[in-house]
Amino acid sequence: MKTVIKNGTIITSSEVVGVSVLIDGESILALVSPTTELATQFEAGADRVIDAAGRYVIPGGIDAHTHLESPGQNITVSDTFETGTQAAVWGGTTAIIDFARQTKGTSIRGGFEEWLAKTESRCAVDYGFHMIISDVNDETPKDMDILVGEGVTSFKMFMAYPGRVYLNDGEIFRMMQRAGHNGGLIMMHAENGVAIDILAREAIAQGNTAPVYHAFTRPAIWEGEAVNRAVKLAAIARVPVYIVHVSCGEALQEVVDARDTGQSVFAETCPQYLFLSVEDLKRPNFEGSRYVCSPPLRPKGHQADLWRGLAMNDLQVVATDHSPFTWSQKKLGLDDFRNIPNGIPGIEHRMDLIFQGSVAERRLSLNRWVEITSTAPARMFGLYPKKGTIAPGSDADIVIYNPEAPHAISVESHHMNVDYSCYEGFEVRGKVETVLIRGKVVLEKDRYVGQGSEGRFMRRGLCQFHVDT
Repeated sequence: MKTVIKNGTIITSSEVVGVSVLIDGESILALVSPTTELATQFEAGADRVIDAAGRYVIPGGIDAHTHLESPGQNITVSDTFETGTQAAVWGGTTAIIDFARQTKGTSIRGGFEEWLAKTESRCAVDYGFHMIISDVNDETPKDMDILVGEGVTSFKMFMAYPGRVYLNDGEIFRMMQRAGHNGGLIMMHAENGVAIDILAREAIAQGNTAPVYHAFTRPAIWEGEAVNRAVKLAAIARVPVYIVHVSCGEALQEVVDARDTGQSVFAETCPQYLFLSVEDLKRPNFEGSRYVCSPPLRPKGHQADLWRGLAMNDLQVVATDHSPFTWSQKKLGLDDFRNIPNGIPGIEHRMDLIFQGSVAERRLSLNRWVEITSTAPARMFGLYPKKGTIAPGSDADIVIYNPEAPHAISVESHHMNVDYSCYEGFEVRGKVETVLIRGKVVLEKDRYVGQGSEGRFMRRGLCQFHVDT
């Protein structure tokens, strides 16, 4: 199958150029001027010619932090691998990295095999896995080596949720040391879970059960403290560390300070921390529960810190931490905020929201928009240059984006399996029009034309970032 995309503006993390994209099969063959003989000959024999006049042609988005079919603290998220990955397509995301889970008393290798079996022929986009480590025993470091060889090269650990996935500092340090030998990237959920549980119990004892107390019992200073502890452990282990879902200025400052000393510390933030705030948790009639996530939403002043972090490359990636729960599921915590399932749906809206906040509102450049949503996650998690760019030899994962298609985000039009939108009524300027996954058109001008099973498991290499990147 030969495809030509012509008349569009190609945007990568480093270039803005007006050339034609020639696609042969699943890969990009060449980027050429439309007036060259090669372009003319290729177009004459092409199976499909896509006119992208007035549109941006960008590499498909990569959401490096999703939770599909994931068991929360008391109930499973509402999006399956089918529904969640199809929603991703509608939003211009062509690859995700989800989380395989180890449960207490089992091996991380067994957890990976279980999750890999779940996804076979069920994903609309290409997918990989990070491995959640929740039980460190003598076999865990050996299995970590094996998984790195099988293309699972990042490992998430939690400083939160005692009794579920929490690991103590000694267990975390032990796995960091092993990653220092096998090249794996350590991902840290940095909150002081033991101290948080004390505050939460006290709040409930005092009758403070409303959703906003989820935030009040998880203070920003403790997120900063946990990031500091994580980076200090990583410094002694001599291993890179990636801080997931940074929500506040205190946590970001610890990342900045570590990077300023030359330590390989990287971080992501999420749309909810850039656009929503603790005020949303105060919404009446228990609607604030829809905005419960961990770390929690912060006062609006933190948003400026995070945008500045993206501008200065102190934050490298924007991912969603997509963890959708329906309204009825959220009501499990009606009388106790501790029982509200933690998570916000967003896999479908990341590209539009970040375009709005960065390009339309003139905080970041077009190139930086592409970098933080596609190229940087590809490099961070061992997928570049196969993914994350438009270049000869890369997978033809391409999005044709209309930068002048204003619309409002709404539950009435989204495709995620959740019955509300945390961004209801948000006005955004641009919109995804056409999506190709490895050369196959799966979304075409507001019409899903894929089969829903195009996704393949991605064996990933090692992190390609360094602190001076």
